[in-house]
Amino acid sequence: MSSVRAGVAVTSLWVAIVLPFCAYAQNGAEQKPPMYYSLKRGAIVYADEEATRPYVRLGFMEPVFVLSSEGNWTRVRTQDGARGYIESRHLSNAWIRVSKSQKRLYFYRGMRLVLDFAADFGFNAYSDKIRQGTEDNPDDWRTPEGAFHVVRRNGRSQFYKAFVLNYPNAEDAERGLRDGIITERQYRAILQASDRLAEPPMSTPLGGMIEIHGDGTGKSINWTQGCVAIHNEGMDLLWDLVPVGTPVVIEK
Repeated sequence: MSSVRAGVAVTSLWVAIVLPFCAYAQNGAEQKPPMYYSLKRGAIVYADEEATRPYVRLGFMEPVFVLSSEGNWTRVRTQDGARGYIESRHLSNAWIRVSKSQKRLYFYRGMRLVLDFAADFGFNAYSDKIRQGTEDNPDDWRTPEGAFHVVRRNGRSQFYKAFVLNYPNAEDAERGLRDGIITERQYRAILQASDRLAEPPMSTPLGGMIEIHGDGTGKSINWTQGCVAIHNEGMDLLWDLVPVGTPVVIEK
């Protein structure tokens, strides 16, 4: 993955998620209601509390302001000013930042840092992921950089518990096709999964099964095959806080 591609991907997530949180924080909590984002593409905002009149459909990770919340329903205002009710389970303000240089994982609520943990990374922790690693080429077991999201939760991982990320994503597919690493057919399969917000093909030459998982050493060492590993106690804390769809930014 080129540094340009990773930069574009990280920028896109900051524009979609993090920058709205920054603007909210600068304006002050007393001036604006809390900002959340949609965990589900096509989540419906209803005009009435009985959910009988569909009003607006939200895009995946589309920001909204929370006006009130009670039980299973949350009253929101979109950035366009539309007001209505949405199922609470479709909203979140959680996101994860992973710093390879600092060797840490940070969990945020909006712009508020809630938790941080020492993290282990791939064998080559200082380079971006380009292709699938093998026993013969462990240097390619790298932790990718860019903007991702949790596409699946695995409570029975061989590494205790795991959040599976959507690597390779659409940007990875573009780079892989351009550089001749994957075929046109593999490229289309990754894009189709991205469009469906589904788990992408994991067995292409780009590699896959990049996770945030447990069994970390707590010593910030490089041993994984491209994953981010933290202590099991940290995974237990994150498990109830990180739903499918949670954004993950992995930085150099």
